Amino acid sequence: MTLSSAEIWLVIAVLAAGTFLIRFSFLGIIGDRPLPPWAMRLLRYTPVAVLPGMVAPLVIWPDATGGETDPARLVAAVLALAVGRLTGDVILAVAVGAGALAAGLYLSA
Repeated sequence: MTLSSAEIWLVIAVLAAGTFLIRFSFLGIIGDRPLPPWAMRLLRYTPVAVLPGMVAPLVIWPDATGGETDPARLVAAVLALAVGRLTGDVILAVAVGAGALAAGLYLSA
């Protein structure tokens, strides 16, 4: 399926308008009023939901291996998850995951 230049720009404009309206709903419409406690409680989980969404494709279908699952990346992800869960320290979890990935790639080469 080939899209014309006008169709591509239409999709970009619609997505830009949608993104603007979503952000404006929080910042422009209710930005000067305090959010209800239930909304504040739900917004606390936004970073926790976004980070796995960004990392999971890099672990399961990494570009470095041509989309094939790599044991070194799986082990590093599991170790980082375990350290993060046990200690609650994000920086330590990232450091352990990075170290495990570096060691796993070094040992598999």
